[in-house]
Amino acid sequence: MERSDRELVRESRHGEKEAFRELVERYQRKILSVAMGMVHNRDDALELTQETFVKAYENLDRFKGESSFYTWLYRIVVNLGIDFRRRDKRHGTVSLADRPGGGEDLEAALPDQRLSDPYQQTRSREIGERVQQAISELTPDHKAVILLREVEGLSYDDISRVMQCSKGTVMSRLHYARKNLQDKLRDCL
Repeated sequence: MERSDRELVRESRHGEKEAFRELVERYQRKILSVAMGMVHNRDDALELTQETFVKAYENLDRFKGESSFYTWLYRIVVNLGIDFRRRDKRHGTVSLADRPGGGEDLEAALPDQRLSDPYQQTRSREIGERVQQAISELTPDHKAVILLREVEGLSYDDISRVMQCSKGTVMSRLHYARKNLQDKLRDCL
C-alpha cells in the first residue's frame, strides 16, 4: 500500500532515509521536467533537481503542510531555476527530445507527427522548435508560470503557492506570457 506524502515527510523528519528516497522517486521526473524547462540544459537541470531535493531534505522542518509536498518542491525548483537564470545568462535551446519523457507532453500538443505528408511533418517539427525557442526567450517568472500551468497542469492556486505570489499575479503573468508567445509565434501558426 502506497504511503501518503505526509506520512513520508513525517518519517523523513524522524530520520528514515528510505521514506525520503520514496519521495524523491515519486517526484524526481516532474522536478527534472520543470528544471529542464527553466534552464534548457540537461546537466544544469539535473544539478537543479539534485539541489532541490537536498534543500528539501535540509529544510523538512520548514514544510508546514499548508500546501501539498509537490507544490513545496515546485516552489524550491522554480526559485532555484530563477536564481540560476539570473546568475547564468546562457539561454540555449533544447530540443523536445531532450526533455524527460522525450518531450511527449509538448509534442502531444503539436500537430500529429505521424502525418504521411513530408511537408506537414517538417512544418510540425519547425513549429515545435519555434515554440520551444519562444518559451526560452521569456523572463524566468513568465517561463515558470507557463511551464507550471501548460506543461505541469497546476491550478492557479497551486502556482500561486509555488511562485509565492497572489493568484491575480499568476493570472497576470500567465496572460502576459501567453500574449508574448502569441506575438512571437504569430507568423508561424
